[in-house]
Amino acid sequence: MSRVPVFGGNWKMNLDQQEAEAFLQDFINQQFPSSCEVILFPSFTNLHLMQKYLKATTVKYGAQNFYFEEKGAYTGEVSLAMLKSMGCTHVLTGHSERREIFEESDEMVAKKTAAALNAGLTPMVCVGESLEERKKGLTKVKIRSQVERVLQEIPRAQGASLLFAYEPIWAIGTGENASEEDARSGVEVVREAIQEAYGAQLADSIRITYGGSVKPGNIASYMAQEGIDGGLVGGASLKSADFHQLICNGMG
Repeated sequence: MSRVPVFGGNWKMNLDQQEAEAFLQDFINQQFPSSCEVILFPSFTNLHLMQKYLKATTVKYGAQNFYFEEKGAYTGEVSLAMLKSMGCTHVLTGHSERREIFEESDEMVAKKTAAALNAGLTPMVCVGESLEERKKGLTKVKIRSQVERVLQEIPRAQGASLLFAYEPIWAIGTGENASEEDARSGVEVVREAIQEAYGAQLADSIRITYGGSVKPGNIASYMAQEGIDGGLVGGASLKSADFHQLICNGMG
């Protein structure tokens, strides 16, 4: 089955309004391969700029975080309805920084993922193992447990709307790249877990990206691996020229 490659740019806590506007002014003038999907994940304070600059483009955008309740006394949180009102089509869930720094449990990630689908947004679910888990040979166990917990909350009818990103924690922002084989095998574990839950046909349709120190110079080698459908990019998505080059390189 042919899957449309997807490239996500996760800005994390970077780029103020002036920097984001300069990025977008350049980015919207770039020519992108027509056969891929591009999604930006800025900070909340830059969502209005996405709405302004990306409305007439094919580039989509989403939020890095949200709370799963519809509304209420949740100081500091943002709802999915608020994000939709800003034109968001996607959200990240389960990023290792949310899990590790902000102690989001597998249960929380599953609830947020289900809430996003129910609200009509597309979640990109991040999974991956730590260096300690990798050294203990627990990579497969960790990835499977994260994927399986999410899928417990998602009816099969909604499964096709999911995106996944395999991001080994030890390779995120460290400059230490996972090998092509590491990336391929990690993505394979994700797809195997989906297949057990939803069957082979649906599993084959769900896109799974790789993330972890992805750069313009290495994206093509990752995407040459069977089953890898794009990249979730951190630092290399902060400069318009770099992210554009990465997309073009990834598409060959």
